[in-house]
Amino acid sequence: MTITIYGDSISGNCLKVKWTADRLSIPYEWIEVDVVKGETQRDEFRRLNPAAQVPTVMFEDGRTLAQSNAIIVHLAEGSPLIPADAYWRAKMYEWLFWEQYSHEPYIAVRRFHMLYLGVPEAELDPKLKERGEHALARMEKWLEASPYLVGGALTCADISLLAYTRMAHEGGFDLAAFPAVAAWVKRIDAELGL
Repeated sequence: MTITIYGDSISGNCLKVKWTADRLSIPYEWIEVDVVKGETQRDEFRRLNPAAQVPTVMFEDGRTLAQSNAIIVHLAEGSPLIPADAYWRAKMYEWLFWEQYSHEPYIAVRRFHMLYLGVPEAELDPKLKERGEHALARMEKWLEASPYLVGGALTCADISLLAYTRMAHEGGFDLAAFPAVAAWVKRIDAELGL
């Protein structure tokens, strides 16, 4: 199976898909789509993904799939990145849903505004920092007791949460305040060969 990944290299959501494909030795073609330049708004891209978002994956049969966590779970089907045990598999999904609802909207959004849109930190909604730190604190508490997010092994949950956590400093978050998270980032980076 060879897939085509439409992604923006600055996007953690897109990197999740790349890392999963690399980990599982799934061959792919990467097509760079520049979000900042509005390339997702072009008609040809909207035909692939009417939501006009990256990442989007196209399979050999022409079908497409969007939403980073849906893509990585699909790619990882039948691999060790998805726990065989039903409870741990559900726990993986818990982290994946939480990442998109309670982590990415604060850490990734703050990073994007500061790093790519040039918005001064003083002009950002202070709730982005507060809620991002709350997300990191939740991860810290969990990772103090476990080297991975789910079931004692690398799963899609780790890949998903790694994407923006490893870039949190670019949004003004100091991982030194979260030593278990910082150690986890280093460990997962090494395991993925990043």
